[in-house]
Amino acid sequence: MAETNQGTGGLEFDKKKRVWPNELNILIALILIIAIFEALGQVLPYMNDQSFLFDTRDRFDSMFNEARLRIIILQVSIIGIIALGVTQVIISGGIDLSSGPLVGATAMIVMSFAQTELVNGGPNPKAVFGEWAFDLPVLIPIIVGLAFGALIGFINGSLISFTRIPPFIATLGMFLICRGIAQAWTRGKPVSFPTEGYAGLGSGMMPVFWFLGLAVLFHFVLKYTVYGKHTYAIGSNEEAARMSGINVKKHKVLVYMIASMLAAFAAIILSSKNLTAQSGMGIFYELYAIAMAVIGGVSLTGGRGSIIGTVLGAMVFGVIQSGFTYIKLDAYYQLMAMGAIIIGAVVLDKVRQERSAMRK
Repeated sequence: MAETNQGTGGLEFDKKKRVWPNELNILIALILIIAIFEALGQVLPYMNDQSFLFDTRDRFDSMFNEARLRIIILQVSIIGIIALGVTQVIISGGIDLSSGPLVGATAMIVMSFAQTELVNGGPNPKAVFGEWAFDLPVLIPIIVGLAFGALIGFINGSLISFTRIPPFIATLGMFLICRGIAQAWTRGKPVSFPTEGYAGLGSGMMPVFWFLGLAVLFHFVLKYTVYGKHTYAIGSNEEAARMSGINVKKHKVLVYMIASMLAAFAAIILSSKNLTAQSGMGIFYELYAIAMAVIGGVSLTGGRGSIIGTVLGAMVFGVIQSGFTYIKLDAYYQLMAMGAIIIGAVVLDKVRQERSAMRK
């Protein structure tokens, strides 16, 4: 017989049903993955006893391989910003496949309002508009980008809420629309040469600071605000949420708007970091963002997940990507492996749900 303690109202608490926080499981998985790549560096003959994350050759001031750590964090930071929005969408019981192409479309539009007039003393060879659009205050392209993201999110949310189109279909359609906008904006030509102020948004480690700052913000928003409580309630049981007085349709529109604005902001940081915008930006970003969220414990059926889990999921994703490069795995095998990881994450989510149901 399981050891129990008397609880409030005469209910009994079974210690065997007590589980670790999901975030702790992800952290342990992250450590194990790092240990595996460290071991591969010692075992594989062509690796020459290299270390994955530690400085074994006294190249840095600390015990860690700072260069690889920076690369890993930078790799996941921009897609991680998208994943913060995708997390909220999935918790609410939806899905968003349009975030990747939205990055490409937003980058093209925003960079058009962030160009400088003179390049090496001559006129800007990549100019999209006339003189009125040169050397604008950095706030203007940011507002344009966020407004475009809000519009796309509003359309997604409205289609899903008011026409009852499945989120998969609505956002898949928007996927194609945004990719078309990105390619049509300048007939596929890149847009380059931003102002110094705009370039500073994504320079150095700024993408990491933006990602972590937004993660902290939305952690508190989801955990301690009415918006967060309603998001979880709708994802857990939409009909019950509606019966309790929550305006489900309005809230869903808001969730999709926030997610698309985060994707648009990621596009701003990405184009700033690269100093150029191209219509092909954002390819696979929507899938990678979903994978980060699911690896981080967000349930695809809605109602469960956290921002902390998504941040850890992003780190797991980044470590795996960097680890594949570290062991010199060919790019096409990396794609196969990442696809298998996404499938595995969904299977893991299914197993978690079944075990959770068995404990109740």
